Amino acid sequence: MKSNINPKIFGIILLCLWSLITQAQTKIKVIDANTNKAIPGLNFQYNNVKGSSDSEGLINVELDDNSTLQLSHLSYGTWSLNAQELNTAAQKGTIKRAPLEVNLFPVTVIGMHDHKDTEQNIQLSYQDNLSHDGASILTQIPAINGIRKSGSYGIDPVMRGFKYEQLNIIINGGQNAIAACPNRMDPPSSQISPNTIGEIEILKGPYALRYGNAVGGTINFKQSKLKYSDKADVYGRATAGYEGNGNQTRTEALVGLSGKKYNIAILGAYSEGNDYKDGNHNTVQADYLRYSYGINGRVAISKTQNLSFSAVNNIAKDVDFPALAMDLRSDDTWILNAQHELNFNNKNLQHWKTLVYGSLVDHTMDNYSKKIDPRMVNADTKANTKAYGGRTEGFWSFNNSVLYAGADYRFENADGERTRNMLMGPMQGKTIKDNVWQDAQISKTGLFAEYSITQNSFRYTLSGRLELNQRKANDPDTNFASLYNDLEKTQVNPGISAGINKALNANNNLSFWLGRVQRSASLTESYINFFSVGLDPYEMIGNPDLNSEINNQADIIWEFKRPKTQISFDVFAAYLQDYISSVIDPNIDPKMPSSPGVRQYININNALKTGFEASWQQDIAWGVQHNLSLAYTYGKDLERDEPLPEIAPLDIRYTLMGKYFNNTLIPIVSIRHVIEQDRISEEFGETKTPSFTLLDAKISYRFLKFCSATVGVNNLLDQAYYEHLSRSVKGSDPTPIYAPGRNIFVSLNINLQ
Repeated sequence: MKSNINPKIFGIILLCLWSLITQAQTKIKVIDANTNKAIPGLNFQYNNVKGSSDSEGLINVELDDNSTLQLSHLSYGTWSLNAQELNTAAQKGTIKRAPLEVNLFPVTVIGMHDHKDTEQNIQLSYQDNLSHDGASILTQIPAINGIRKSGSYGIDPVMRGFKYEQLNIIINGGQNAIAACPNRMDPPSSQISPNTIGEIEILKGPYALRYGNAVGGTINFKQSKLKYSDKADVYGRATAGYEGNGNQTRTEALVGLSGKKYNIAILGAYSEGNDYKDGNHNTVQADYLRYSYGINGRVAISKTQNLSFSAVNNIAKDVDFPALAMDLRSDDTWILNAQHELNFNNKNLQHWKTLVYGSLVDHTMDNYSKKIDPRMVNADTKANTKAYGGRTEGFWSFNNSVLYAGADYRFENADGERTRNMLMGPMQGKTIKDNVWQDAQISKTGLFAEYSITQNSFRYTLSGRLELNQRKANDPDTNFASLYNDLEKTQVNPGISAGINKALNANNNLSFWLGRVQRSASLTESYINFFSVGLDPYEMIGNPDLNSEINNQADIIWEFKRPKTQISFDVFAAYLQDYISSVIDPNIDPKMPSSPGVRQYININNALKTGFEASWQQDIAWGVQHNLSLAYTYGKDLERDEPLPEIAPLDIRYTLMGKYFNNTLIPIVSIRHVIEQDRISEEFGETKTPSFTLLDAKISYRFLKFCSATVGVNNLLDQAYYEHLSRSVKGSDPTPIYAPGRNIFVSLNINLQ
């Protein structure tokens, strides 16, 4: 019997069937972009199909022309490929993804430079490299405010009402400087040069225990990771800016040389400014001079080993502090670190990192330039601090889980004295030496581990830490020692946290976190010796008998993400036990006649902090993007039944940004509204702060591939305002430090990297 089927038609039918089968069984391998190894256990969703990559990193999808592929992995984050990107990946047969530094906790990441993963980062411009104070960048986030004692320098960050040593401020996961000034003219964040930083990781709450027992959160300034090049290459950048209000000039520059096994960069920055005008056209003292220089390097010791190192010297001179009894005369700080990284060709153990670091601070302040009438005393304080230590940590990656484990050590020491030359009164002509720091020291030794596992749509995380804290005064003052039986203290501080993340669907995530962490008292809280360092003018005296402060906290976080829309909401509650505060002791006499009395650090039984943060970012159309964010914290001293001091009010921010002509033209308009703060602590002499609204505008233009310029104006409406956390200028009629009025600025960036 003769067949009626034409062989050509039969061949076409077979070809079509083969095409359909191939399309239905398209396999794509997901691999690590750095090692080219397969990524098993990766979750994906395509149309209504969910699954995981197999042991060889393969996923099976049936391609169409419209759908988006959603992918997620504990070590690689969450991302998506649209139809065009997916077709390209299918043709290549692979999807590449670089591993992430696993951010499992309530986290905000500030990207200081260009970064591809915009969903994980808040992008800041090259202008932020010009900042002379690391905390000035942090305060661009509503959840973080700053205590200001100067118009232009030494901002001390406050996050969710937590401040000072309640926050763990570190560089590269381990190092930072210790404030030598008893009044914290030089907080750790002020010693960080932003032009050396690649991104800032802000971990909210007591959950990230790898870096220490921080009861309020961790702020990790990560230095830019230097990359190798296939051939010898010279690169560099330079940025300059000018602000009209305060006559502020800022510059920064970097030049580097890279090759296959090395990358060395030399960098520097210089900033200076004068007094500025506030919104009422009154002059605010704000003189400062700040410069820094340093070197960053990375060397490939072998195919599996890298050595990174950094040395930065920060110098500050003649800085006005109108809210304090003295001004900063000089501050000379060295920050040093070196890190060894060993990568393993091992299925589970991925790498081992060891970091050693040190910092030295030499600080001098005096009242010589203060306008005092009558001038009863000339006073100066010379102080220095040193901190050194190290941490070692391994990272293991399994099919559906990861593990960090390691140990760390940190040593802190502060020493210095105040010299008072009496000019009037019965002690005229005499010189008095005050032992401010008593050569006090603290050592911390810790063990930590963090384990996370993904099962179906759930991700579980457990973190633990055990820390031994030992403190003592090597040169105790006689009066101070008479108040206590023992000036040495040893405490063991455990910490534990747990979190559950549930992927409700491809766009929605819900997380719940619980943590209990405790910290020992700081050098200031333990050993400061009759020095006014607090919110009010009372002299503070330390207490080595303080119990460890405990934070029991919970966070609930909802996140919604689509390609053009991101929404997040985080509500938290913290119940604090043995909260470290202070109380006026009428039985102790102050050393300075101008002081109204003495406050002694104590533990109060319990306190409460609760609040929320929310954000909404959306790409509207025609290159326009808007961003709404807000934050609020409520704090209460449950023992005294009154508000906790230094809690910032509700902060609302809205930004409208456009990107045009292939991102060469970027206009930005932003509005900030802060409500009145009428929840104040009468115990600490706080006063109400009025509400205010600010309008800022700027426009950036890249007129050459390597050259950009920005011009703008801050406080366009010339609003007279001050932040709730700004300290008051001393005098018969104390007034808060008002922020700058209308301020026109311009900056220019040349980037040859």
